[in-house]
Amino acid sequence: MATARQRLLKEFREAQKAKADDTGITLIPSETNLFAWRATLRGPKDTPFEGGNFELIINVPEQYPLQPPSVRYRTRIFHPNIHFKTGEICLDILKNAWSPAWTLHSVCQAVLALMSAPAPDSPLNCDAGNLLRFGDIRGYNSLARMYTLDFAQAKITGMP
Repeated sequence: MATARQRLLKEFREAQKAKADDTGITLIPSETNLFAWRATLRGPKDTPFEGGNFELIINVPEQYPLQPPSVRYRTRIFHPNIHFKTGEICLDILKNAWSPAWTLHSVCQAVLALMSAPAPDSPLNCDAGNLLRFGDIRGYNSLARMYTLDFAQAKITGMP
């Protein structure tokens, strides 16, 4: 646990220096628990998520960085690799491709990349995956944009 705490303190110092304007990522630990974080991701440009602010809940295990954090969306999003109800994210680095070289910030960068390049062949949201697999890009983009406007435009409040 000491190793995890040291690593998280280092990542916290780096997060304080980072400018959200540059990366689209804001990382904030809980005031009372260094193992509970919140991230806000700005929707990537030229995607249906542009202009939205998406909140992630990050729970870090005591074995971090040897084990990956648990990351889920708190903000509802229409995306094939994100479960609409639970916010679970289907991303290999959060499961079997984890490496201690990854940081919380780099995990958020990977989630942003997934928002820009969905993988419809391994969907958690079958409706979104099917739209993309069958070539209905317009339908997917319309629904994703509607969800962004409905759920990712509100002001984000404190930790759950």
